Amino acid sequence: MSDARLRLFTDLVQKWSPRINLVSKSDLSHLRERHIEDSLRLLPHLPPNLERGIDLGSGAGFPGLILCIVTGIPFDLVESDARKAAFLSEAARLTGAPAKIHNTRIEAANLPRARLITARALAPLDKLLGLAESFLSEDGFCLFPKGRHLSDELTAAAALWHMKVERLAISTEGESCILKVSEIRHAGLP
Repeated sequence: MSDARLRLFTDLVQKWSPRINLVSKSDLSHLRERHIEDSLRLLPHLPPNLERGIDLGSGAGFPGLILCIVTGIPFDLVESDARKAAFLSEAARLTGAPAKIHNTRIEAANLPRARLITARALAPLDKLLGLAESFLSEDGFCLFPKGRHLSDELTAAAALWHMKVERLAISTEGESCILKVSEIRHAGLP
């Protein structure tokens, strides 16, 4: 069932992308490998009995909408670009994904806290933590796919934030991994 819905999602991205630049033109023929599989790498790290998640800067739906399609877990997808938010709404409707689309800037979103926050290719870690902190429940964590600049991002974030960090699902190329970040608080706070 989810394979058919993922194929439908892929078709939608290919149809919409030339008009609103959901993914680069060169990525259109590699959607499954570069974007969908990358999003699915988060699946084994989802907490049990997750009631809902929040995906920040959802763009084309990676990873939030993909996780929503595959698991049936409701996600709040926050996307400031109205065209991308329209795509997300249509993709959620057609795939039957239980996603709520919020066409607003992340800083202006008014959402209840969640146990899981995701974001992919949105911002460096120090800025990402500032965006995620207000949405994360006390017992929750963030899953952030990160690439080759991870060490620099961790160094910059450590100057501003106290956090617990785990590196998960490190790729064989050694350039990317999934960061699991929890217990986030600003370094200026006790």
